[in-house]
Amino acid sequence: MSSRRKALKTLSTLPIVGGLLGPSLVSAKVAEELVKKPAELAGRDFFKELGIRTFINAAGTYTSMTGSLMRKEVTDAITFGTTEYVNLDELQDKVGERIAELLDCEYATVSSGAFGAMTIGLAGIICGMDNEKVKQLPDTTGLKNEVIVQEEHDIGYTHALMNTGAKIISVKGTKELEKAITKNTAMLWFLNANTDAGQISREEFVALGKKHGIPTFIDCAADVPPVENLFKFTKMGFDLVCFSGGKGIRGPQSAGLLLGKRKYIEAARLHTPPRGTTIARGMKVNKEEVLGMLVALEMYLARDHEKEWELWENQIKLISDSASSVAGVETEIHVPPHANHVPSLKIRWDESVVKITPDELRRQLRDGHPSIETVGNKEEVGITTWMMEPGQERVVAHRIKEILENA
Repeated sequence: MSSRRKALKTLSTLPIVGGLLGPSLVSAKVAEELVKKPAELAGRDFFKELGIRTFINAAGTYTSMTGSLMRKEVTDAITFGTTEYVNLDELQDKVGERIAELLDCEYATVSSGAFGAMTIGLAGIICGMDNEKVKQLPDTTGLKNEVIVQEEHDIGYTHALMNTGAKIISVKGTKELEKAITKNTAMLWFLNANTDAGQISREEFVALGKKHGIPTFIDCAADVPPVENLFKFTKMGFDLVCFSGGKGIRGPQSAGLLLGKRKYIEAARLHTPPRGTTIARGMKVNKEEVLGMLVALEMYLARDHEKEWELWENQIKLISDSASSVAGVETEIHVPPHANHVPSLKIRWDESVVKITPDELRRQLRDGHPSIETVGNKEEVGITTWMMEPGQERVVAHRIKEILENA
């Protein structure tokens, strides 16, 4: 918690967004236009024009559901970013230093999501500061090109690592991991969401990396909250850590954070725009997203996390009580131990009493007015409230009870 207090103290001394790039050159006329335009657009519903239904998000921060909603201060920072030209590398340099100060780590950069952070992070480890090697990827001939991953952690997102041309080596335990290490081993990669599924703990994973002189990388894409995770894993000794920007931090959906050792992150940056002959040229992060990510992080650190947690607990209990008041329905409030660590709800029922399937309940919620998106499987419906706007939990509670009762 001392790191968090240090970050919050630092945060209180920071300039407002307009001061990030030095004195603003925005004229009074331009500033007036910036104020007017949102008001002029307020009456225009772009999604309605396009024939797209919006919905209450009772599911969570899924990319398919466009992640989270950015707060006004974040969109204001993005709008500010559209008003001036800056050097992209200089902006990333300055923001990287600011983020590192806030999170009490060696260095940081804004990436194109956690997936992009994985690609450039590994690329930085493989190539170092050698520009010829940078141009060579994804051809890894003559380069270290193997990443060791626990078998239980080898999920689809490891494709971000394979983008570099690297090979994934899956292992089951400590002995198998050490046996798999060769002269071609570039990195050890850990998936925090699957911490409990693997045989090797995070601490042992770091120790193995240090023992064999191999960099370690932990993917924490969906692991905020709790806020402490933003500090925890660099302090634990992981060389690189990544977070999604558009989930709990509520930054731009296409942004993320890469934290850790300066030498690896500076090397990772050689693969990113404005450089062109690289594997990550298409993983562009524009100036607006960089500013938006910084401000989202500042706001997240300054938030009253205990009060927010209490709100989520109360919202989930309201929905739980409403659903369980229907005969034959059972509910379970739980908190996932790692990724998406927020109060969540599972709703189950006896289909001989409540004659509807979970799939049908989800369909009726989606097709109703307003539309409500949930998650779950063939046995249950899953609910979270942390991506809802205040008051929407009452709508969700009413609709779920109404559908279950009518069934």
